[in-house]
Amino acid sequence: MNERFIKKLMSTTKCSVCGEHYEINNIKVLRHEDDMWFLNVFCPSCRSQALVAAVVKKDKSLETTTDLTKAESAKFTQAFTISADDILDLHNFLQDFDGDFAKLFSQK
Repeated sequence: MNERFIKKLMSTTKCSVCGEHYEINNIKVLRHEDDMWFLNVFCPSCRSQALVAAVVKKDKSLETTTDLTKAESAKFTQAFTISADDILDLHNFLQDFDGDFAKLFSQK
């Protein structure tokens, strides 16, 4: 797990003094070892500060099961990402698509 993920996770936590959510830029990772994280958090709403010790473990049930080889997985990991424009293009195409794949694939 990386610091960005831990900060994002901590930003969902509320201040124990005033109940406001912590902001990512007010969360500092002091140290971590394995699953144990030590954080300094500051609440701009009530100006309180706290030290947090948290154990954050990866959920093994969320691991991906695949029949891809490591090489195939690496290839697709490095592939281009789908943009919002790609999704809009697909949406526009599907609005007028009549479902005739034979006709679609026979076009040149």
